[in-house]
Amino acid sequence: MIGYLTQNHALVRAFRDRPLRRRTSEYVEYNRAFKMAPILSDFIDEGETLAVKGSLERPISGLVMDSRRVVPGNLFFALPGLRADGVAFVDEAVSRGASAIVAQKIPVHPPAKVTFIQVADARAMLARVSQRFYKFPDRGMSVVGVTGTNGKTTVTHLLRNFLNGSERVGLLGTISYDLGARAVPSYRTTPESLDIFGMLAQMRDAGCRNAVMEVSSHGIAQQRVLGLEFAAAVFTNLTRDHLDFHKTLEAYFEVKTRLFTGGVGPVPRIAVVNLDDPYGERLAAKIAAEVPSSRLVTFGENPRADVRAENVVLNFRDTALRVAWPGGSVAAESPLIGRYNVSNLLAAAATAWALGRDPAAFIPRIRDFKGVPGRMERIEEGQPFNVLVDYAHTDDALKNALGMLRAITPGRLLVVFGCGGNRDRTKRPRMVRAVQEVADFAFATADNPRGEQVEKIFADMREGVVDPSKIAWIDDRRRAISLALDSAKEGDSLLIAGKGHEGYQEFADTVIPFDDRQVVRELIGVKALRN
Repeated sequence: MIGYLTQNHALVRAFRDRPLRRRTSEYVEYNRAFKMAPILSDFIDEGETLAVKGSLERPISGLVMDSRRVVPGNLFFALPGLRADGVAFVDEAVSRGASAIVAQKIPVHPPAKVTFIQVADARAMLARVSQRFYKFPDRGMSVVGVTGTNGKTTVTHLLRNFLNGSERVGLLGTISYDLGARAVPSYRTTPESLDIFGMLAQMRDAGCRNAVMEVSSHGIAQQRVLGLEFAAAVFTNLTRDHLDFHKTLEAYFEVKTRLFTGGVGPVPRIAVVNLDDPYGERLAAKIAAEVPSSRLVTFGENPRADVRAENVVLNFRDTALRVAWPGGSVAAESPLIGRYNVSNLLAAAATAWALGRDPAAFIPRIRDFKGVPGRMERIEEGQPFNVLVDYAHTDDALKNALGMLRAITPGRLLVVFGCGGNRDRTKRPRMVRAVQEVADFAFATADNPRGEQVEKIFADMREGVVDPSKIAWIDDRRRAISLALDSAKEGDSLLIAGKGHEGYQEFADTVIPFDDRQVVRELIGVKALRN
């Protein structure tokens, strides 16, 4: 957990190192800290439980959901999971000093001197207790949640730039967590509710009055944002992804809609929806008809959109356009290339405008925007061709990225890509077809194979091959990138897709350092020396 309490926190020491002798300075310190300890009943009402064994008046030192991180006095949440049930780790949590356990079932022979709390849904209880424990940090800030298949990371970074006037703006997303006073690497697009509320509390205490966060479909379905109050929720688009989890596209869409209709907590005060996306149109109609308490703001190139783009001019270096909204318009020069980045820009602009900011003031700042790591990031090492690294890992994202490059590339369009292991197998042939529709030549390779053999992933991908002469199969990603660089000539564009900002590659039982951007720079340097 990325929270406040550490092994040396005074409250944890009070639980761990209770002095045996009274009237000593250590005992006085212990007593003072122990009296400050929060009580279970402050956060859990008996009416929310199915059964309680022990006292709810028991003091606790903090919250935890990983038995390996339990410290004395913790309240441990035994969460059900896809691979293991947290109840299996109750004994470990107790041995490490847990004072209380929340679980969906109580062990037949529970350890003594520990309070056991049985609930119908441990994940839902974790979210509610976390919000209470951290004193409702979402109510002290304007929190914006951005959801959709593609664009979440870029939109959140743009929106932080637009909102970041004289105040700090917190951010939770795929690349990093900016907590106001410090930034830490991200481990998950949408963290568990315990981490979300803990990090929002840190943002609040660091002086942030605004926070933006990516909200994944998994985060919604697994109740990680349950109860969180959003000032605004943003919908970017919806295409095929995560069907290994959601099974159907309709089910995937239904999960996304919960963020806007009150399915995960309070209805967002503002709903910002992409009118250029067919699912966005459906969502906008649903909100207008069923959620009157939410102010609907639409964006897109659609002339009916509230915030829209006009006179769009695309090229390889930047994008020129005019952003219009009710009551005004302003010219913009964006360093982000591609039509889908026009949509990302509009999403952020519409949200900032809906929150009361003046587009005439914040839109010009886009010229100084540094971009987002691993999102159509250009690699410049003196080579005579264009190399870009992007996170595109769905057929729609690949089609958009390659289509944009096709329109502005005078030479050939090359791509290195792969499909992740232990993920939706149905999108693998679709990704190959999308690549072959646009690229002149592709190098299919490993992405994050995880627990699957690369050849098995390749077998699924081969079902999408249209022209075998336009694709090569190289299981080693570094070699695939090297061969692609050897193939590229002046005027060509090479897209290395799938991993973007990631600095690692996942295999079955190990994770190795691997950053596409660093590998490209190294290989270009080596090849220059050879020449």
